[in-house]
Amino acid sequence: MDAVLAATGLNAFYGQAHILFDISLQVGRGEVVVLLGRNGAGKSTTLKSLIGLVPPAGGEVSFRGERIDGLEPFRIAQRGLGYVPEDRRVFTDLTVMENLEIGRQGAREAAPFWSPERIFMLFPNLAEMQDRPAGRMSGGEQQMLTIARTLMGNPSCILLDEPSEGLAPVVVDQMAAAIGSLKAEGLSVLLSEQNLRFAAEVSDRAYIIEKGRIRFSGTMSELSAHDGVRAQYLAV
Repeated sequence: MDAVLAATGLNAFYGQAHILFDISLQVGRGEVVVLLGRNGAGKSTTLKSLIGLVPPAGGEVSFRGERIDGLEPFRIAQRGLGYVPEDRRVFTDLTVMENLEIGRQGAREAAPFWSPERIFMLFPNLAEMQDRPAGRMSGGEQQMLTIARTLMGNPSCILLDEPSEGLAPVVVDQMAAAIGSLKAEGLSVLLSEQNLRFAAEVSDRAYIIEKGRIRFSGTMSELSAHDGVRAQYLAV
């Protein structure tokens, strides 16, 4: 596999608490990969370690063939790895267009180029509220805006933390369609999720994490054939 993003033996701590244990995963070019697990399994910490918000205590992270572990998060973002946090973090006093402009970076080799016009084709809802302050948008609209702002940096890979959480079913369907469009553009996507139905709709492969360790790795069809694995690690 031509891995755009790869982690090997990743360990991470919060203070003295050991959270991630020897995490290894990879995302291929134009591939959508999901990290599945229950609340507290280590999904968000894994994404934060990849982007540098939780500096890895051990292991390696490579992006487009270069080591990025140990770099500051903004340096990693400058290399074209995008990150959409679970809590959205839009600039509530700024308009949709102003939020998008904050994320703008130059074109990158081997990455799709995004303009506001192309963003509005991907998220038609945003096109209708370009001058609306982000604080006056619904949760689903803010989620779309956060992804859109990240895309304005023209990443070649994007990390999505729980993109379907708390969204109405119709917005979840819109989010699935958007991820499908990103894959068609050749963008690599790593998302963390608890929603297995949503994950199955958008993803090529899955990792299951439980108590900070990878417990399963395989295609979505392989996961669907493992009733025991789903019952043990994903059932509520």
